[in-house]
Amino acid sequence: MACSIFTLLTSSVNRDMKITQGNLNKLEAILSQSEYMVRYERGNFQSGWCLLEAKKVVVLNKFLDMPGRVNTLLDLIPQININFDKLTLESQKLYEEVSQQFAMASV
Repeated sequence: MACSIFTLLTSSVNRDMKITQGNLNKLEAILSQSEYMVRYERGNFQSGWCLLEAKKVVVLNKFLDMPGRVNTLLDLIPQININFDKLTLESQKLYEEVSQQFAMASV
């Protein structure tokens, strides 16, 4: 699978979020509400994920465990173009929290 090059800013985002399937679903909802498709596939992903920007597809390594999936999405979401107005109120709140944590970790 060919992926566009997308620079991941490595961060040490504060990981206050519990690693649960429910929280993973909430992070995935942020992407889907912004018209991104999240797929879990096999592949040679050096960072554990691939972003096809033109098609709005986020591909995560299907072999990532639950903490790996949550942490990857926590790092990725603040770096892509999320349409805030399309998010539900719950997703907007979570997106703001994730973005603030990312911004504080990047300083």
